[in-house]
Amino acid sequence: MKDNKAGKNSFWNFVDALEGDKVVWMITLMLILISIVAIFSSTSQLALTQKTTRMAIVKEQLLLSVGALVLIIICYNIKQIGFFRFFSQLGYLVSITMLLILVVHKDIGPIKPVLLNSAWRVLQVGGIQIHVFEVVKVAMVMYLAWATSAYRNDSFTIANKLAEKHPFWGKDLVKKVLYIYLPIFSVCLCIMKGSLSSTLFIGGIMFITILIGGISVRELILPGVVGIGLIFACIGINKLSPKEGSEKPFPHLETAMNRLQTHQTEADFETLKTASTGSDEFRRAMDRLRQPVSAKIAIHQGGLFGKGPGRSTQRYVVPIMFEDYMFSFIVEEYGLLGGILVIILYISLLARGALIARSCDNHFAKVVIAGLVILITGQAMMHIVVNVDVGVMTGQTLPMISHGNSSFIMFSLAFGIILSISRMARRKIAREAAAAARAEAVSPRKDDVQAGMDELDAMESGIPEETEE
Repeated sequence: MKDNKAGKNSFWNFVDALEGDKVVWMITLMLILISIVAIFSSTSQLALTQKTTRMAIVKEQLLLSVGALVLIIICYNIKQIGFFRFFSQLGYLVSITMLLILVVHKDIGPIKPVLLNSAWRVLQVGGIQIHVFEVVKVAMVMYLAWATSAYRNDSFTIANKLAEKHPFWGKDLVKKVLYIYLPIFSVCLCIMKGSLSSTLFIGGIMFITILIGGISVRELILPGVVGIGLIFACIGINKLSPKEGSEKPFPHLETAMNRLQTHQTEADFETLKTASTGSDEFRRAMDRLRQPVSAKIAIHQGGLFGKGPGRSTQRYVVPIMFEDYMFSFIVEEYGLLGGILVIILYISLLARGALIARSCDNHFAKVVIAGLVILITGQAMMHIVVNVDVGVMTGQTLPMISHGNSSFIMFSLAFGIILSISRMARRKIAREAAAAARAEAVSPRKDDVQAGMDELDAMESGIPEETEE
């Protein structure tokens, strides 16, 4: 009995000893557990195509989860915000280097670009595949947090040194263009080569990050207009390029534009009625309809309580149910209640992120927390919106739940940074509270000071003090 009690106490002591935001810890662990269970049930189609078993895929996910937790704990134990600030400066360099390798799609040493879903999005280094867009999301949020903080403090070392000889480099506009706007637009142009939806999403997150970092809405009007102009310019370049015999400069723009057309779904249904079964036109229409329609069927069949674990039928219909349509799968097996639980976890993360950012007195830390939390919750909400067929298909996964090694690792890194900064903020608040308590204990109370002053006045005036009868 004592051993059980001691074990119980030691467990709760361990929980109590965890620093940082405990709600974020709980959200992180819940998402990882949901991921393991959901991937076990949803990867039947993946197991068939890869000629493996679901248990092998789950073992891989378990190892990935352990690695992710190790990464989170490593980040959590970093105690200096300067560490994150230093490496954030490299975010743009890492992002643009990886993206340029994809754009030229040529092998550079051991790094090999890989064509995925008819788009260059993956780099292979040895036996490891890295989904570049997933790395860019987190890296650019970190970089822009550093850039806006450096702009606020006027601490751009290179620009300031150049300005000593050439005042042109010391102008505010030049610094913003060089360190903020140019990185955003160059990254977006490179991503557009592979995906318009990812360009819009990542570009939107970057603009929100610099808005949080202190760049005013008025200042963002012109860059926003330039961004829209670049999209139309890319569409024009595609139109003017040869129709046959060569790859278009931005091959996925036409696919994205077709998805934005409101009549596309109706046209596909008409194609199924009129085209001959087995024709290329019929197969293309079927492929476009299969995933969104099956996702709606999964949500409809899930009902309130779901079919139960392992009883999904649409996982055999949608080839990437375990990635782009994970929320639909969760609702099919666990019902509306399971879907609401997932939504609550992401909304809770957004709320806790706001509280953590408010408790930070460091500008860089505030922007990092806000940017990463908005990235995670924004991608989750976009995934859910697509799954319920409110928006066009974007290919965004459900953070920390959907299958995908690069995405899982990068979001684990984001959670580790959030927990580390929340730990620093709590420690600082605790130190300040302790210092205030010590100061209050040492300093004389107001009543004691007032009593001493009254006694001194009485002695100087010769008036005897009143005594109680």
